[in-house]
Amino acid sequence: MIDVQTAPTLTVPHGFLGRKGGVSNGLYGDLNVGIGSQDDALAVAENRRLAGRAVMADAPLQTVYQVHGRDVVTLSGPLPADERPKADGMVTATPGLLLGILTADCAPVLLADEEAGVVGAAHAGWKGALAGVTDAAIEAMEALGADRAHIVAAVGPCIAQASYEVDAGFLQRFCEDAPENERFFADGADGHHQFDLEGYVAARLAAAGVTRVACLGLDTYRLEDRYFSYRRATHREEPDYGRQISLIGLAAR
Repeated sequence: MIDVQTAPTLTVPHGFLGRKGGVSNGLYGDLNVGIGSQDDALAVAENRRLAGRAVMADAPLQTVYQVHGRDVVTLSGPLPADERPKADGMVTATPGLLLGILTADCAPVLLADEEAGVVGAAHAGWKGALAGVTDAAIEAMEALGADRAHIVAAVGPCIAQASYEVDAGFLQRFCEDAPENERFFADGADGHHQFDLEGYVAARLAAAGVTRVACLGLDTYRLEDRYFSYRRATHREEPDYGRQISLIGLAAR
């Protein structure tokens, strides 16, 4: 059975999916939706179909080629079957489209202004989060008629602070961007630090004027039976890893 987590802030069709309920095996068991993985392509395609059906049946799933940046694409219809623009966010005001963000420790962010009929999705790894991918998504939603005062958001399963060890250079990068970012770091072992990605992303949303943000507080690294994790796979020297998906759309009228 597919594991679909929802957020109390969002009332449009949406879901943060885990690794359960798909057809893949081994490292990719079960619901691996990563086209870039070495998993069987037919299994990945079936997993993507199952994932979409679990949130908004018959809606065409839209995904981008994520590059850890801040670019956001605006969709008015389905992307061509062979086209995945390089971006880390999508927005739409078109009912019947299902926006999907893939993650394996990075933070998936879903946004909606239900009154305006605009939704968005962003992939916020540390690079994209620091570059302002959530700010760019909000701006793109406003271009479609959304009002940031009415936008609500949710930050889905991602690596938690207790599992996210970083070095001093990482901390310095964030503090050079804004000294107050030091509050998202706790002391770690041997001169290292523990980074609160979820808290940082939520704070960026709040600073941009999004007053209602839900954080699910689910650690992809530690919840091995529920989520894929790039860092966990790396620590275990595994050859590859699966990806989960987070989805949002507007119901067709």
